[in-house]
Amino acid sequence: MATTTTRTDAAPALKWARRYPELGTGPIPSAPLTSPELFERERDRIWRRVWLYMGRSEELPRPGDYKIRRVEVLKTSVIVTRGKDGKLRAFHNVCTHRGNKVVPETDPFETFARARGNALTCRFHGWVFATDGTLQHVPSEELFPSLDKGCMGLKPLACDEWEGFVFVHADPEPAQSLDQFLGGMGDHFSGYPYGEATLSFQYSSVLNCNWKASLYAFTEGYHVPTIHAGTFPSLAKLVHDDFKFFGPHRTSAIYVPPVEGLEPAATTAIAAGILHKSKDHRPHLDRLPKNMNPNGRKDFQFEFPVTFPNLGIHLGAGNGYPGMCYFTHEFWPIAYNKTLWVGTNYFRPPKTVSERFALQHINALHRNAWLEDTWTMEDTQDALEAGVLPELTLQDEEILIRHADKVWHEYMARD
Repeated sequence: MATTTTRTDAAPALKWARRYPELGTGPIPSAPLTSPELFERERDRIWRRVWLYMGRSEELPRPGDYKIRRVEVLKTSVIVTRGKDGKLRAFHNVCTHRGNKVVPETDPFETFARARGNALTCRFHGWVFATDGTLQHVPSEELFPSLDKGCMGLKPLACDEWEGFVFVHADPEPAQSLDQFLGGMGDHFSGYPYGEATLSFQYSSVLNCNWKASLYAFTEGYHVPTIHAGTFPSLAKLVHDDFKFFGPHRTSAIYVPPVEGLEPAATTAIAAGILHKSKDHRPHLDRLPKNMNPNGRKDFQFEFPVTFPNLGIHLGAGNGYPGMCYFTHEFWPIAYNKTLWVGTNYFRPPKTVSERFALQHINALHRNAWLEDTWTMEDTQDALEAGVLPELTLQDEEILIRHADKVWHEYMARD
């Protein structure tokens, strides 16, 4: 007579499944990464209902400064302006006369400029809008019957800041404020000196994959010892820990115990030595938000929160990241199988030539690692579209992906 047994020897290893049983342990469906129909539903069920990251407030320091971002998933172009009163506002880049773009985009993703006299002028017919969105001047206004300029300002989006991060919402009066949307996530990561990191290096690429495929690849550490073996051999024994969830948002931390006998490359050792001796650029574990690295571990490397739906903010104050304040990843959908990925490193500015060399070296290491990451994503999409893998199998420390899938399904189920 045949007997059935249940294995229990693996259960003790499932630390996070035990802590978060509501996320389950089974596979997740692959259809959200490959379905054009589901992608079209996402526009209204997700992207029009959440706060979306637009950039840093330091990018627009003076009244009259503005930037334009193309948000393909919303089928719009967004203008973020700094008004004469110093306030940041956001508007659709649409002239209220005939619908032309008020300001042409000179870059497919992000354009920066300064409004002369705090005015934005539509190049088609010359309508003039103030940086607060109000319509100021209409050429040949007398030819328009009953024109009420007070009702013809630029169409707004809600705009707000958290710790200098600028967000917009497609609804001018959203049901949730930005603070409410971030919830415990905002509390957890408040108090970090984000504003001190005014030197930035940005990289971007259009990837032939679903936005979730690229997001998932950046939110698990399981791949690191394999993909980054050459770039970061010191990460071979990384510990992925401190998984936490705040509503639709998620975070975790990376710790890297020292590897005996492993010596860094000569240039890396020189760069790290320069930065470790610098008051501004050496690791500052003491400046982390109070809820990060709760046990005060010396081998802390970074924590990487993901703000739903598409922003990762990696705080790297550990020994492996001297000079690094933080870096961000953005995953912007273009089509069901096409994503604009944007990665930005933020540093405190250097004060010496040697510090500049060291920071640029650390930046180059990150760039190389990101190239290694993005290299896998198009293959993932191509393979999944073969249709032979209806489900994705996850291990315990890929729980951020499991949480992301659960949140995605919750949003998609809403009316």
